[in-house]
Amino acid sequence: MTAMPPSKMLKELKLTDICVGYQDTPVVQDANFRLVEGQIGCLLGPSGCGKSTLLRAIAGFEPLMDGEITLDNDVLSSKSHVVSPEKRSIGMVFQDIALFPHLTIYDNIAFGLKDWSKSDVKARVEYLLGLVGLAGFGARYPSSLSGGQQQRVALARAIAPRPKLLLMDEPFSGLDAKLREELVPDIRAILLHEKVSAILVTHDQAEAFAMADQVAIMEAGKILQVGTPYQIYHEPISRFVAMFIGQGDFLPAVVCGPDCVHSDLGNIRGELHHGFETGAKVDLLVRPDDVLHDDDSEFKGLIVSKWFRGSYFLYRVKLPSGKVIYCFASSHHNHSIGQEIGLSVDLDHLVMFPTISE
Repeated sequence: MTAMPPSKMLKELKLTDICVGYQDTPVVQDANFRLVEGQIGCLLGPSGCGKSTLLRAIAGFEPLMDGEITLDNDVLSSKSHVVSPEKRSIGMVFQDIALFPHLTIYDNIAFGLKDWSKSDVKARVEYLLGLVGLAGFGARYPSSLSGGQQQRVALARAIAPRPKLLLMDEPFSGLDAKLREELVPDIRAILLHEKVSAILVTHDQAEAFAMADQVAIMEAGKILQVGTPYQIYHEPISRFVAMFIGQGDFLPAVVCGPDCVHSDLGNIRGELHHGFETGAKVDLLVRPDDVLHDDDSEFKGLIVSKWFRGSYFLYRVKLPSGKVIYCFASSHHNHSIGQEIGLSVDLDHLVMFPTISE
């Protein structure tokens, strides 16, 4: 009788100076990324930036033009060496889910366990069905399940053989927004419970922030910044990262001290991350949560547009200088377009870039 394989845990996935392309044309260049035991990573960027190509290279579906991919210090891919996908101990969940329609849910999950004993397969499948909230669904077929349930089955099938690493390529893109919001944290919890490290590919920052411990921002085939969701949001290293992550506006400003900048919002004090000298002209990033509605404030702005988001309003307000920025307000404060409201500034992470000359 074949024994159930022991759990395998990723110690480190390392991408070093990766270059991937098609017909000698690079699509991904000089990509560096590291994922360690227990982490969930994310490749986040706009469509066509190369994130799925990079994921396919990690899986072994695309050869490298340059660089090296190692898993626990074993070389998976280089210019001269390629380990076949089935020997990488890597699972995958695709955008189209790709369950086998002619197989039951039980047989779908058991598909990658052909070398296991029948008793171990049964124990593993029943355990995973319970883990993904589908206990008792084993005899049903994929067509009888909802999209969210099918995605849970796809996850269970991918992690059934206990891979060291799970790769997920836009797995939630076919689901509606409410279901995605519910499913993403559930999937993260399941991966952490199973101690499976994973990499998610997505263009949706909400998914990335809800799922990942480390986020790599990609644009035009390059990884621009890697960090925690908090670091990416509050400490972007480029204008592209700053504007791709969240909403925001740039206000012209002048550095007036080691921890002070003057803009159309007045003098603002906070942490400086870019070391500008006093007197330097900069563009200051202002996000919606940096400017709050405040009835008691003497500093005013004129509402030019508004969006109701359930628990809050998102206003666009014109400052006395004529610049327009975002502003958060509690959902109880329903003001009209054209109305003047008080504003308070709650900005302590001063993210600035050199002024672009017009």
